[in-house]
Amino acid sequence: MRETETMSPELALETVSDLAGLAVYSDDSIVSRTLMKSQAGSLTLFAFDAGQHLSEHSCPYDATAHVIDGKGEIVINGASHEVAAGQVVLMPANIPHAVNAKQRFKMILTMFKNEKIAD
Repeated sequence: MRETETMSPELALETVSDLAGLAVYSDDSIVSRTLMKSQAGSLTLFAFDAGQHLSEHSCPYDATAHVIDGKGEIVINGASHEVAAGQVVLMPANIPHAVNAKQRFKMILTMFKNEKIAD
């Protein structure tokens, strides 16, 4: 592991982990755990209780939201997307987005630094 990377103690190199079990639902809350972070991006697990939300915001990273339990709503640039376990959605950098939990759900947020790749 490079010096600029950090990892959760529960997510060890070369070890199989139960992702859904790394964040437990909490009443009236959003639980988040950063599983890995580096200069290139991060991997964060969220567990949303029903009725919780992340207000509209944007960030300078492309991101994927991969639902691993339950169902949620992700709003990207004003368009609503219903997502369920096993589904993934791409949220482009610098575009407003929000997350709404109509019921409990868990998702993995993966953020990627947005750099142009030379041809």
